[in-house]
Amino acid sequence: MKAMIFAAGLGTRLRPLTNDRPKALVEIGGKTMLERVINRLAEAGFDDITINIHHFGQKIIDFLEARGNFGLNIHISDERDMLLDTGGGILKARQFLDGDEPFLVHNADILTDIDLQAMYQSHVQSGAWATVLVKDRATSRYFVLDGDYRLRGWINKSTGETRPPHISCRDGMRLMAFGGIHVISPSIFHELERYSQGQPKFSTTPFYVDHCHSHIIKGYVQRTPYAWLDIGKPDALNQAEEMVK
Repeated sequence: MKAMIFAAGLGTRLRPLTNDRPKALVEIGGKTMLERVINRLAEAGFDDITINIHHFGQKIIDFLEARGNFGLNIHISDERDMLLDTGGGILKARQFLDGDEPFLVHNADILTDIDLQAMYQSHVQSGAWATVLVKDRATSRYFVLDGDYRLRGWINKSTGETRPPHISCRDGMRLMAFGGIHVISPSIFHELERYSQGQPKFSTTPFYVDHCHSHIIKGYVQRTPYAWLDIGKPDALNQAEEMVK
């Protein structure tokens, strides 16, 4: 089973910790964020993992080599020349992710004990183009989902921007925040290529929203309680230390 870890971010919110290392190598409870995500993926059955790199990328390569790639088949998608954002990052890694089975994408700075295998199987059974983890939490940017948790749009409550224009939370629609994990069917690559229009850097969020009426993109909600924390912010580090104890 294939997965990708986004580990290329600059980690600006975690400075000065990221002045000499990539965000993915910041430690929580004696283990790096990257190692924790790799272990979670391996426990869920993912044995073919692609990791993108940019900021202090060689340190991630050295970290993996020193640990024998954790006994997994690990590929490096090198973005050191240009940080490509999420959509561009997935497209660049196509050679490692394409095939006849879906792949899971996991942000390196998300600490969670969600059942990744259950989420993966939910995607397979739904026949969706993509399945995104969504949470009922306070933020400024929300996916707009219908009663069946199918993606219908996006809203930025801070700016008032909506996509598509005039989308609103009405008629059974609900607003939920993205949780940093998605499962994607490889059939998406053709449209990713077209969407990029030769521009390598773009985000998955507008891509999903622009295609959600022509392709099924589902929000995934785990019904049983689970821990989840975005550890890309300094004030979350102490919470993360408590979570992993």
